[in-house]
Amino acid sequence: MAPPPGLPPVETDRDPGLQPERTRLAWRRTTLTCLVTAVLAMRQALRSGSSGPAVAAVGLAALAFLAFLLLAHVRIQRLGAARPPAMPVRTAAAVAVCMVALAVFGTAVVW
Repeated sequence: MAPPPGLPPVETDRDPGLQPERTRLAWRRTTLTCLVTAVLAMRQALRSGSSGPAVAAVGLAALAFLAFLLLAHVRIQRLGAARPPAMPVRTAAAVAVCMVALAVFGTAVVW
C-alpha cells in the first residue's frame, strides 16, 4: 500500500535499537532474582529444622526455578536474532506459572 501524497514512504525494516539488549538484561536479572529466592527458601528450610513440608516446598521451588531457567535461556537465545520473534502465549503462561510457584513455595517455607 502506498503512503498518502506528501508523507514519507512506510519503512518495512524496523530497527529495534537497544530494546532486545534491554530485554535480554531484564531476563538475566529476573533469573538471578529467582535463584536468590530459591536459595533463600533452601536456607530457611535448613535453619527451621527441615520439616517434611518445608523440604517438599524447597524441592518444588528448585524445580520451578529450573523450569524458569530453561524458559529464560531459550528466550534470551531468541532475542539474539536480528528480528526477535514475539514470545508465544504458552511460553508467557509457563513463565507466569513458574513465578507464582516460586512465590507460593517460598511463602510455604517461611510459614
